[in-house]
Amino acid sequence: MDAILNASTTKNIRKWQSLLHDGEVWKSMCFISSGCFRLYRFDKNGVDHTVRFGIDSWWISDQESYNNKTPSQYNIEALASSTVLIWTKSDWENLLETIPPLKLFYDKLTARAYEKSLQRIYSLISSSAEERYLEFQQTYPQTFNKVPLHMVASYLGISRETLSRVRKDFTKRRNHSSE
Repeated sequence: MDAILNASTTKNIRKWQSLLHDGEVWKSMCFISSGCFRLYRFDKNGVDHTVRFGIDSWWISDQESYNNKTPSQYNIEALASSTVLIWTKSDWENLLETIPPLKLFYDKLTARAYEKSLQRIYSLISSSAEERYLEFQQTYPQTFNKVPLHMVASYLGISRETLSRVRKDFTKRRNHSSE
C-alpha cells in the first residue's frame, strides 16, 4: 500500500476546475478521495452530455484516450471541492507490473466498469425516464442534491423539463403511498 500511495500525487481540485479538456491526451489514473466529478462531452450543436459521475472512492478517467494516447473527446470537471490521487501512466504501469494483486484489482475494476457501461446503455435504450431517474438515485444516493439538475437530466438522456415532471410525479406517488 505504501508503494502505491508513494507513487501517487495528491491534488486538491476546486469546484468547477477541470482535470481534462477535450483535445488533450489523458495520461494518468485518477482516484477520487473525496468530492464529485463529471465526465462529459459536447455534441455537434454544442450541447453537453454527461456520460458519468465520479464520487468519493471511485475512479474517473478517459480510458480511450489513456489506452490509445489519442486526444480526448471528453471533459472532466469537479462539481465540488475535491481531493484526488493521481498516478502518471508510467508509474501506474510500473505498479501493475510489480504488484500482482494491484494488477488483479485493476483488471476486476476494468471488467466492472465495462459491465456498468453495458447496463447503462441498455437502460438508456430500454427504460422509461422514471426508471432511469430511480436508477440514478440508487446509484448516486448522496450525489443527487449536489449536482445541478441540468446535469442529472443530461446524464439521464432527458430534458430538464422532463426531469422536473418525473420528479414531481414520483414525489406525488410516494406521498400517496405513505398515507
